[in-house]
Amino acid sequence: MISRNHMAITRQKKEEIVAKVSHITKSAKTLVFANFKGLTVAQQNEMRKALRPLGVGYTVAKKSLLRRGLEAAGYAGQAPELVGEVALAYGEDDIAPAREIASFIKKFGEALQFAGGVFQGKYVSREEIAAIAAIPGMETLRAMFAQIINSPRQRFAVVLSEVAKLTK
Repeated sequence: MISRNHMAITRQKKEEIVAKVSHITKSAKTLVFANFKGLTVAQQNEMRKALRPLGVGYTVAKKSLLRRGLEAAGYAGQAPELVGEVALAYGEDDIAPAREIASFIKKFGEALQFAGGVFQGKYVSREEIAAIAAIPGMETLRAMFAQIINSPRQRFAVVLSEVAKLTK
């Protein structure tokens, strides 16, 4: 009996996978390539379920089919070398796919690793996609900005109240 992983897939199925990857490249702003050696089916399902409400898709494809689907997109630069089992995370948000995969890399450790990606129309290395993943989300950036803007006002208010106490 041949295990499911090593069963040959039909030509039609291969064409469907290439078409799906091709479709993803047209709608997604950011693509993240991830190696998932040793990740269980349960862990992948947990990840998919958590990513979906965040607008991040996750799909697994053979590297040769993934490459064929990416070729038509005409991304700038050199595609990162993809080794082992590769998954594709994608979304319409610039940073969410990388940031969300990074959170699962922390959770699953060695079983999940960045392998590179596509950001703003060009291929990026695993180090670059990791750096993109570290960029805080919009809500966090707004909170940080509000803190910076309010900080001088708060200090000024403290100084005024101290001056008021002295003049009483």
